Amino acid sequence: MKSLKKRRIGKETSLTKVRQEAEYLTVDFYQEKEYSIEMLCKVLKISRSSYYKYKNRTQPEKEKQDEVLCALILEYHAMYDGILGYRRMTMFINRLNQTSYSEGYIHRLMNYLGITARIRRKKVNRKRVKPDYVKENILARDFSSDMPNQKWLTDVTEFKIPNDTRKLYLSPILDLFDNSIIEYELSYRNTNQLVFKMFDRAVKNNPDAKPIFHSDRGFSYTNSVFKSKIDFAEMTQNMSIIGKCIDNGPMEGFFGILKSEMFYGKQFESMDKLIQDIHKYIKFYNEERFQKRLGCLSPIEYRTQAQCT
Repeated sequence: MKSLKKRRIGKETSLTKVRQEAEYLTVDFYQEKEYSIEMLCKVLKISRSSYYKYKNRTQPEKEKQDEVLCALILEYHAMYDGILGYRRMTMFINRLNQTSYSEGYIHRLMNYLGITARIRRKKVNRKRVKPDYVKENILARDFSSDMPNQKWLTDVTEFKIPNDTRKLYLSPILDLFDNSIIEYELSYRNTNQLVFKMFDRAVKNNPDAKPIFHSDRGFSYTNSVFKSKIDFAEMTQNMSIIGKCIDNGPMEGFFGILKSEMFYGKQFESMDKLIQDIHKYIKFYNEERFQKRLGCLSPIEYRTQAQCT
């Protein structure tokens, strides 16, 4: 019985500030195993009167609120696979429960629970090739947009998993109006066809769109075939300055979000599973992932709202 104090009694989360609460919980635990309260209190060096006072204690409303929020934080952390930092956790809690808690409050509770979001990794620069032609950067990092299909960004990123020699390439188009992914293509080969298929489908599904189409100076965007596609679609092509990844910042930001939230730190038994999870994540990103810049709406919600006004 001398080791009672060192025993861990489950994994329940408690935010109370009651002195000697661990001892009181130990009494509760061992009392259920038919040890006498008098003997337990004696071993733990607490008075029976203080234990009974604790048992009859009325829990403050703030403490109840803290425990409810801690339960929500744990639930959302598990539900959204650990992708929510304190700012986004606050947004999800407030949006899904019609509340208005502050980021500082949620941050404190997440610190108490030891919960943090995944950390992004640095991007590795790609090998450059000589282009057939280039375009000026008229966008000049002006990433604002006041209507859908006004400014589109694109790029290609790669994925690699253990026990598979192949690489998987993702080519998406992001609309700066609502940060939505309006089209994307996956392939095991980083060829022109990866970009061409994505672009052709985007034009077919958005026949009236005439956006500024921004990319880096990768080989798929600087060849004459792609130029003819841009001209036929009556779009304005725009390109980043060499070595300036920030010129395509929102697209790079999406890749960082995608990889930190659904790829880094996870195990995939096959490329098929990775492809499945990418499809699933982009659907979640477009339809369910709230963004502060969009008034705590998802991209599709924001787009739909704009089209209705």
